[in-house]
Amino acid sequence: MPEQTDITGGASTAGGASTAPPAVRVQGLWKRFGDQVAVSGIDLELPAGKFIGLVGPNGAGKTTTLSMVTGLLRPDMGSIEVGGHDVWRDPVAVKARIGVLPEGLRLFERLSGRELLAYTGRLRGLPGVEVDKRTTQLLDVLDLAGAQHKLVVDYSTGMRKKIGLAAALLHNPEVLFLDEPFEGVDPVSAQTIRGVLERYTRSGATVVFSSHVMELVESLCDWVAVMAAGRIRARGTLAEVRGDAPSLQDAFLELVGAGARDTGQSLDWLGGAR
Repeated sequence: MPEQTDITGGASTAGGASTAPPAVRVQGLWKRFGDQVAVSGIDLELPAGKFIGLVGPNGAGKTTTLSMVTGLLRPDMGSIEVGGHDVWRDPVAVKARIGVLPEGLRLFERLSGRELLAYTGRLRGLPGVEVDKRTTQLLDVLDLAGAQHKLVVDYSTGMRKKIGLAAALLHNPEVLFLDEPFEGVDPVSAQTIRGVLERYTRSGATVVFSSHVMELVESLCDWVAVMAAGRIRARGTLAEVRGDAPSLQDAFLELVGAGARDTGQSLDWLGGAR
């Protein structure tokens, strides 16, 4: 199997049906950490106005790729454009157009939820009245109104993910990048986050999120890129990537070369008499 498969027959269009410029264009992207190659010369164009999943096993390079695309990590080689603006040559223009919810989110924990959003909005240059209006709406929609005056340090994992999402959405970005947004989140919070993201993409915005949970990606996304060992193995609409496989999980396992493993012999002691 080739290491990179362009299922769409051309990355600039999703299934060849759209001529809109891509939300994100990555060319020749490389990143090494010592002797380890984390991202190996990938080329990728992500269509605008889609719910996009960047999927792969642990260690595939998803977080490293998103960190470079969002300007959090400088690549060793390659170019990145978001909305036609170069991430490293025009960082101010890019960061005004994106929202980011990174893995291992760090927040100003000694602020309350409302204070954090007020601070974030003013850093973004939004008028105070508009910040207050959007903050109230986001807190209400994300079911955080009752905890708006509580310090973020006392928030649960799900609450922290939701307040981080609110901060990323506050300035109404064109593209929203989320790294494992549902990791460690309870089902109620996950459903709330999901509803907000679906509403956001219906408005024409783009969501790019990484995950290794195929069932979640299959239920949310309409466009997918599969990554393994620092390379893009396939990209296209959900139906194109899934192909004739019964599910995205099955297609994913085939694409990354993860066949069934026989654990019977190596763990013949497990579950035996004690």
